[in-house]
Amino acid sequence: MSLHHPPTDELELTAVLHALSDPQRLRIVQLLAEQDTAVPCGSLPLGISKSTATHHFRVLREAGLIEQSPTGTTKLTTLRRADLDARFPGLLEIVLASPLLLAASASGS
Repeated sequence: MSLHHPPTDELELTAVLHALSDPQRLRIVQLLAEQDTAVPCGSLPLGISKSTATHHFRVLREAGLIEQSPTGTTKLTTLRRADLDARFPGLLEIVLASPLLLAASASGS
């Protein structure tokens, strides 16, 4: 199974911002930013159905925010931090410091 991941030079700001416009996808990005290694997408505490999670991961992948590698029956997922920083310097740092995310983290959401 081959998954589409846009090359760094083809990442589009509008697609990235659209992907980040959903609070659940923003939370996924935050959780991935806290990881040192690739994680199975099902291991993140999202509190949503598998089909909804799959949709959110697809939007993030197609926008270029995450990379997924099929491994057995799951997909290992990582945040494309270096690619995002190269294409849009400072954007990820600003997004991860957003008051919405900070409030959600403080409340344990």
